[in-house]
Amino acid sequence: MPDIATLAIFAAACLALTATPGADMLLIATRSASQGRLAGFLTLAGVQAGTYCHALAAALGLSQVFAAHPLAYDAVRYAGAAYLLFLAWQAFRANALIAAPSPDAHQPAPLSIVRQGFITNVLNPKMALFVLALFPQFVRPDAGSVVLQILILATVLNVIGLIVNGAVIIAAVRLRGALTGAGFGRGRYARWPQIMLGTVFTGLALRLAFDRTGSK
Repeated sequence: MPDIATLAIFAAACLALTATPGADMLLIATRSASQGRLAGFLTLAGVQAGTYCHALAAALGLSQVFAAHPLAYDAVRYAGAAYLLFLAWQAFRANALIAAPSPDAHQPAPLSIVRQGFITNVLNPKMALFVLALFPQFVRPDAGSVVLQILILATVLNVIGLIVNGAVIIAAVRLRGALTGAGFGRGRYARWPQIMLGTVFTGLALRLAFDRTGSK
């Protein structure tokens, strides 16, 4: 397994990267602000499960397909964009959550939220290329199983992501409380969480669909 010095350097790199706002952080923050703390952590759980999938793909060499074959990269990229647009459509159609009139009002199923975070992460080929670019720098073939080393690195990345994004979730939930207290959960403002979430999904979809930097 990687030694302590290697893990420390890798952890520092992960901290710098996860603290930089990106698509995952934006999705987690928006979900937290629109649907609460539990939804934020469920989204994070799905994203982190996706990170393990990318790590396994890198360990098995599958991520190199994206680097060598732009058409494969584009196929996954467009699939991811289409899925995000579908989520945006669902969000725009959803009823208000903050001002739900009764306990029977529709709430997103926890498994559905986890699944959305997972699929959004897995269908982001830029994440696959990120793992492929970063992880091999900290893997030593003479230090044991390469797959085990990469899974350990993915775990370190996820632990740091939990700390950073956990703070983002708490901040977003406090913002949600402040906005609700100011009257943004009532009347014509009752659907602002769904509009915000749908807008974020749409923005991420367009970014993924039209950003070709990863395929070059």
